[in-house]
Amino acid sequence: MSAPTRVPVGSSTGETTVRTDDGAALAVTVLRPLRPGAGSGTTVVLAHGWAAGRRVWGTVADRLIRDGHRVVLYDHRGHGASGLGAEPISVRRLGADLSAVLGETGSRDAVLVGHSGGGFAAMEYATAEPALARRLRGLVLLATAAHDQDTPDSEVRMMGSALFSRALNRPALGRKLLGQTMGKRVDPYALEVNRQMFAATSPRVRADCFRCSRGMDLRAKLAAVPTPAVVLAGDGDRVIAPALGKAVAAALPEARFEQLPGAGHMLPLERPGDVVRAVAGLSARPRP
Repeated sequence: MSAPTRVPVGSSTGETTVRTDDGAALAVTVLRPLRPGAGSGTTVVLAHGWAAGRRVWGTVADRLIRDGHRVVLYDHRGHGASGLGAEPISVRRLGADLSAVLGETGSRDAVLVGHSGGGFAAMEYATAEPALARRLRGLVLLATAAHDQDTPDSEVRMMGSALFSRALNRPALGRKLLGQTMGKRVDPYALEVNRQMFAATSPRVRADCFRCSRGMDLRAKLAAVPTPAVVLAGDGDRVIAPALGKAVAAALPEARFEQLPGAGHMLPLERPGDVVRAVAGLSARPRP
């Protein structure tokens, strides 16, 4: 199990469990500033990528709390402290899980932030429930894609391999193996946090996640999502090519795309300031 989410300074916290319609117990953290009147008061919901967890948002959440936002973080099914349900992992299922979290935490009008596979879940939610998506204040999509995520069999097998898991559990080797997921001159602490989360995710869940995006193409459906959006991609991302993020922004009617120089794939760890800036721009817009 990954380490608990670090509680930002100056906030109160509530831990809860959201149960999905297929029986999965999703671990959720709700963070509130001590001064509710500060900042815009907008709720921000953070959906992490595969083989990560709530912990990836530590710095982002801290800064959002300081800006006066209510922040909701959760572990995807099979990640961190969340269990698995009766249904297999799929992009559709992860979008439904996100819908449950938004509903149970009273966050339907939030700014929704999704990183990598969390971006898949955010886009699936927005396209599957367009009436509810219109209530969102905005979408921030980080290092993600709407199509062309057909992970080859060799990579899926590696994700589910016991040998790969043993390598990840050796700190120096694990950091080296995952080094390509991050940009140049990254903080060594961020590399280690990334390794710990990846190693803590079960091989079965890693393999199921990387397999489940095969054949995904949400671009046509995104054309019907009017939610204001910001799509960020690192120009050094070797996991999901920046061009795929640009295609997401092109598919959404109200989106802008920004490429971050020197950044890799793990934008919540590498560029928390840019994530918070994107949220601030959307939360300042009038409510829909």
